[in-house]
Amino acid sequence: MKRLFASLFGAASALALAVSPSLASDRYAERPPVMVSPDLSAPWVMQLGQQPGAIRPLKRTPKIRQKRAVQAPAHVQVQPDRQLRTAAVPKPQKRAVRREINPIYLPQQVAYDGPQKPGTIVIDTRDNFLYLVEKNGKARRYGVGTGKPGFEWAGTHKVSQKREWPDWYPPAEMISREKAKGRYLPTHLAGGIENPLGARALYLGSTLYRIHGTNQPWTIGGAVSSGCIRMRNEDVVDLYERVPVGTTVVVM
Repeated sequence: MKRLFASLFGAASALALAVSPSLASDRYAERPPVMVSPDLSAPWVMQLGQQPGAIRPLKRTPKIRQKRAVQAPAHVQVQPDRQLRTAAVPKPQKRAVRREINPIYLPQQVAYDGPQKPGTIVIDTRDNFLYLVEKNGKARRYGVGTGKPGFEWAGTHKVSQKREWPDWYPPAEMISREKAKGRYLPTHLAGGIENPLGARALYLGSTLYRIHGTNQPWTIGGAVSSGCIRMRNEDVVDLYERVPVGTTVVVM
């Protein structure tokens, strides 16, 4: 009996030794697929998100596509310590809105039969034109921007001084008025393309009014200023060269 037990025990041991560890783990190498009910509307599936402690399915994480390496053409030699980079694609920029001026406000020679002598500047604030009276019943006409409602004025003055690219010192009244609207003006702004007085200024007598250029040419032809006469920069430069200090200016 003892011999039979010993022989059976020996055979079992030999069989166990014959089975290698690799074979013992093979049954876990490929796990069986998880079977999901084909009926996803089954009541137990619909209740997964409502039962306390139920685990909702995770959201899928979007896959990130990897950029493929760009290979250089055969005729292009790439340095070993440098990588070939693709050309940067410029970002689309917003197209600037181009504002056109009405051609009627561009400089032109017109007939003039007014009483003013040649060399006089006449400003029509109703139709927004400036006339430089010439000889033989002619005048050179420019489009201008004039005082907005509440800032209109009329009178006769002489050009007291002329300035190229003038500095701007907003009057205290203007600073206070704009501050009440939530806009804060500087007490001084040096001449330049950002300066609202533009390229040239002709000062009228001892007043704060001027005939000057602008950095907003699209406003020409409207009632837009605080009383000054506004011209396109190229037009005020042209007028500046044509009239001397002492020229009479009639604002109507």
